[in-house]
Amino acid sequence: MKKIFLILLFLLPSGFLYAQKQKVKYYQKVDSKTMHFGFTLGLNTMDFYVTNRNAPQNADTLFANVNNLLPGFNVSVVTNLRLMKYLDLRFLPGLAFGQRDLYYYRPGGELYAKQKIESSFLEFPLVLKYKAKRLNNFRPYLVAGVNYRMDMSARRKYNPEKAVYVRLLQSDLYHEEGFGIDFYLPYFKLSTELKVSTGFRNILVTEPSSEHPEYVNALQRLRSQIWVLSFHFE
Repeated sequence: MKKIFLILLFLLPSGFLYAQKQKVKYYQKVDSKTMHFGFTLGLNTMDFYVTNRNAPQNADTLFANVNNLLPGFNVSVVTNLRLMKYLDLRFLPGLAFGQRDLYYYRPGGELYAKQKIESSFLEFPLVLKYKAKRLNNFRPYLVAGVNYRMDMSARRKYNPEKAVYVRLLQSDLYHEEGFGIDFYLPYFKLSTELKVSTGFRNILVTEPSSEHPEYVNALQRLRSQIWVLSFHFE
């Protein structure tokens, strides 16, 4: 019985792989094209790496944090260049919209105020896509690259009417890393991808408002971080 069990244990994976090989492979021509195109719809959450100027326990000072991540959305165009069998270069210019709320607290933990910061990005990501071997109608992959973003909502002046006393620099360069899975369907390829995008520079405008300088004076650095869940149609 032990020998029979071992033989079955050995044959089951082989039978499973054989059954997998019998499946029809959809949309194979996309992998052999030198260049192909598509579009992307996505969801994002925008965040800050906050570096406060003062420690939270210091008296008569404020400290800030992003407590809640809010949903935003992305849309872009896909241009894919096949470099090698398992390596592609991708350019995905598009738009991204989102919001971050900075909560300011007094030393005792009492909420002082909130700053609502909206962003509307023009973005120009250039990434490398390293693909694993295709398994029937799906293929996992990794992506890494850079993304230049320009925030069209970045304010040139403070807005006392809306009580906005924190300003951001308009442009930043981000490094991006992520992973995804290609799903091959009869007439197109659908990819789901999750990536994190982190800015290189301090995007805080350090000149404070004359009406409420405490919002900027409480901060030393703001670095941008964006998580993006994308659905590519190619």
